[in-house]
Amino acid sequence: MKTPFEAIALEYGQRKTPRVVAKGQAELARRIIEEAKRQGIYVAEDPQLLALLSKLDVGEEITQDMYTAVAVILSWVYWLKGMQPGDEQVQASEKTPSNFGKAP
Repeated sequence: MKTPFEAIALEYGQRKTPRVVAKGQAELARRIIEEAKRQGIYVAEDPQLLALLSKLDVGEEITQDMYTAVAVILSWVYWLKGMQPGDEQVQASEKTPSNFGKAP
């Protein structure tokens, strides 16, 4: 049986711990990814992290066992944006909260 196409979006910068702000399968997953790309949000593909994040509901913060995996993705996003830790707080005060999408 084929695994359904999934996407999970995390928000980080407004709180100390990233939290799930959107998740879905099939068409909803495609819409989440399309919207992320439209807003210039980086989309990472990591099936193992997706499996972990799938256990969370929208609004929940990531658990401690997810910190390292999410930190790797966040460091990649920082590098791609030319940012350093702490820059997200400046950006958050200038515009809407930053977040990024994740898909298989």
